[in-house]
Amino acid sequence: MPTNRIFDDISARISEVIAKSPAKDIEKNLRGMLSGAFSRLDLVTREEFDVQVKVLARTREKLIALEARIAELEKKPESGG
Repeated sequence: MPTNRIFDDISARISEVIAKSPAKDIEKNLRGMLSGAFSRLDLVTREEFDVQVKVLARTREKLIALEARIAELEKKPESGG
């Protein structure tokens, strides 16, 4: 019997035992409790986080450009008088 087949068989038997035991209910209840706890926290999705990272990167680029422009303008001698 190939090694993969042995591991698949063991995995299937363990899953069957867990499905018939109270462990499955405990897992279900734990997931529900964690889901409830996370919903009460002020969390953002990964998608929202990635969007904000992009916005921040663009803002940094604009800030760097503005700082360079200001430095350039400060170097110029004042005209008029």
